[in-house]
Amino acid sequence: MTEARDEHIIEAIGRSRIVIRGGEVVEVGEARIKECPLAKRFALPVPEITKDAVKANIENRIKTWGMCTPEREVLDTREFVGFGASEILSFGLFAGFIDAVVLACDGAGTVIVTTPALVQGIGGRMSGLVATTPYPEVIRRIEESGGVVIDKAHARLDQAAGVERAYELGYSSVAVTVARAEDAKNIRRLYPDAVIFGVHVTGLTPDEAEVFAASADMMTACASKTVREIVGRNASLQAGISIPIFILTAKAKDLVLEKIRRSSEGVLIKPTSLPALGERQPDPLV
Repeated sequence: MTEARDEHIIEAIGRSRIVIRGGEVVEVGEARIKECPLAKRFALPVPEITKDAVKANIENRIKTWGMCTPEREVLDTREFVGFGASEILSFGLFAGFIDAVVLACDGAGTVIVTTPALVQGIGGRMSGLVATTPYPEVIRRIEESGGVVIDKAHARLDQAAGVERAYELGYSSVAVTVARAEDAKNIRRLYPDAVIFGVHVTGLTPDEAEVFAASADMMTACASKTVREIVGRNASLQAGISIPIFILTAKAKDLVLEKIRRSSEGVLIKPTSLPALGERQPDPLV
């Protein structure tokens, strides 16, 4: 592997485009929003989304758990938010609602995961991954924990290929995180039984939000105005208010309600029209 290929591109914290090379943040683009309630609760909080604050947060992730480096940690059991994608999907594995999860991981690309700690370790603190470099050390840790990397040579990001491989391996209830509306549509067409979780959706067009509403089982709202307006009104259940998760199918609703049933935390349940949004939303919604 040449040094020139040691590059990772992520979109994080207001969809800032961030480039990491050799464990160093070398580029931070302009964010599309100024404030986010979730970013204010990060391990290194981002009270106002500026380039310097984003850079400091990403550097903290690199330092503390090795994001986008060969030292990248892949196992975790902590819940960072009550109803994040990794938290819901890791619970789905634990409770037997699903038997495999297709995720994107820096240093490995698209991976197939069958253990809750690996789902949470990969996805719990990860942002939108655009491109990555394969690290043998990270791939080895994933494989030692029971995961499957679909392209160890190039760390390709291909969620549809990951779902296909999961079914080829004999899994019968496969969940997948998807960031692109067209990918969600294609996966739904090819694999009608897959559980599709829409993620990293800030900035969706109305047409893309409509496709997600017709294709996904559940999705996060991120800082998306169109997801709140279009997907939210199609939801049968909403988890959270500031950065809501919208539940669109009976299968996903059963999973989330079971997570609530087994939780020791207090939960408010109230019939209402959706979306139900409070004052603390990302600013602006885009």
